[in-house]
Amino acid sequence: MTKKNNEFRIDVSSEIGDLRCLLIHSPDSGLGKVVPSKAQDWLFEDIVHLDTMRRNEYDYYVKLLMYFLDPDKIKGRLKEIDSKDHDRAFFKPDNEGFHASTKVVEIQNLLADILVEDDIRKKLVASVCAIEGCTYRLQQKLINTKSIELAKIFISGSLGNDEMIFAPIPNLIFSRDIGIAINDYMLLNKPAKKARARETLLARYIFFNHPLFSKYQNNILEIPETVHHFLRPGEEQDEKTTLEGGDVMMVSPDHLLIGCSERTSVSGANEAMKLLFENDVVKKVTIVKIPHKRDYMHIDTIFTQVKRHVWVMLGSLSALEDTHEDANVVKWFSEKKAKDKTDIIQFENGKSKPRIFKSLEDLLSDISENDLQSGKKTKFIYSGNDKFPFDAREQWTDSCNLLALKEGVVLGYDRNDKTVDAFRKKGFEVVKVADLLQKFENSEIDPHEMKDTLILMPSSELSRARGGFHCMSMPLLRDKIL
Repeated sequence: MTKKNNEFRIDVSSEIGDLRCLLIHSPDSGLGKVVPSKAQDWLFEDIVHLDTMRRNEYDYYVKLLMYFLDPDKIKGRLKEIDSKDHDRAFFKPDNEGFHASTKVVEIQNLLADILVEDDIRKKLVASVCAIEGCTYRLQQKLINTKSIELAKIFISGSLGNDEMIFAPIPNLIFSRDIGIAINDYMLLNKPAKKARARETLLARYIFFNHPLFSKYQNNILEIPETVHHFLRPGEEQDEKTTLEGGDVMMVSPDHLLIGCSERTSVSGANEAMKLLFENDVVKKVTIVKIPHKRDYMHIDTIFTQVKRHVWVMLGSLSALEDTHEDANVVKWFSEKKAKDKTDIIQFENGKSKPRIFKSLEDLLSDISENDLQSGKKTKFIYSGNDKFPFDAREQWTDSCNLLALKEGVVLGYDRNDKTVDAFRKKGFEVVKVADLLQKFENSEIDPHEMKDTLILMPSSELSRARGGFHCMSMPLLRDKIL
C-alpha cells in the first residue's frame, strides 16, 4: 500500500485531458432489489435488470477503461474474461480474480481496505447504524463482520444470505456525485436527497482514512452548512446547502463551473465558491442556474465537453435573443422563455463585479477560446440534432452526458440516434464498443492514437437510472492540456 500511495496523485485541471485514474463503482446486488414503489425515492426512473446491466452494459465500460488506463491488466485476456466459466471474477471486488487496478479504482475495494482497521470499523458501523436506525445487537454483529463482507453490506444493504437490513444505495454507480477533484484538491458533496446520505458518509471515511489519500488530507474540502442553519425556517430547495458532483465541472486550471439545479442549491454553490477562493484553488467560478426539473437534474445532463473547441449540449436551454417591442407575442410568452431559462454569472476572486453571460454558447465559447486557448471557433453538437422532439427525448437518455477518455474520444449511449448523426456530421467517427474492444485485443488500434471518436455503449438498463458515463466516473488524474 505504501508504494501505491507514493505513486498515486490527484490532479484534474480539465474535462478532456487524457484520463489516467478514476473512481468507479460497478453495479452491486442492491440495484437488483429496487422495487417500483421506491424507485423514484431512490432516484431511479424504473427498476433495472441487474444481470443485463452488468454483463451487457457496464462490463463493457470497465473493459474499455482498462484498455485505455491499465492495459497490462487486460491485454491478451479478453477471451478469458468473457468466458462463462470465468463468472465475472474480473469485475467482482471480493473475488480473487478481480482486476484490482490502481488506475480504474473500485470504491468497494477502498471501503474494504479501511474497514480492516478496528477503530475505523467500529466508528463507521456506529455511524451507519445511527443513520439507518439499527438495533444494538445488529450493530455488534456488523462490527464482528469481516471487512470485505462488511463493505458489501454497507453498499447493498443486504447480509450474505440476501436478507435486507437497510435500503440499498443504488446511486453509488454515479461516483462523480460524491466528490470532485479540482486541481489537487477534493471537494466532497452534500447530497440533496436522503437516499444518498450513506454514500456521502462512506465517501468521507474513505477520503479521510484510506492511505491513498494520506498526503492530501489538507486538500480535502467539506462544504459547511450556513451559519445557524438549524434555526432558519422552511425547507425550500435554495435555502438548504446542497451540492452534487454532477453540477461541478473543472473546465480549466483556474476555472470551475457550478450548476444550481434540482440537486445543487444556491447556498451550496455559494459555500463551495467561498471555500475554493479561501483556499486559492481556482481564480474563477461560474454559476450556471438551470430549471429545477427532473428532466435536467445536473448541468452535466445538459452539456459536457468533447474537445477544446467542441461541446455537446441541449439547444433548447440556450437563452433566447432579447425580445423587442414588435416581437411575436407567442414567442414572448413561450414556455421556453417562461420556464426553461438559464442564468449564468461568473465570479473572479478579488473582483467585486461579476460577469454575466447571455447564453450557454457564449460561456462555453469563452472557456474554449480564452481559458483553453483553442485558437478555433467553438463548435456545438446538439442533442437530437437540435430537432424537437428528439432533442428532449435523447437528452432524457443522456445524449449530453459524455465522458472524455482523452480529448475528442468520448463515450455515449447507443440509443441516441439523432445525436449520433450530429456527431457524424461534425466529422466524428462512430464505433460500437464491442467492435473496438476486439480491435484493441488484436492490436489493430492503439487506444492512445484514437482521435475524434464517439464510442457507443449499450444502454437499455443503465439509461433507466438516468445517468451517463460522465456521472459514472470520478476522475482523479488527467494529463494537463495547457
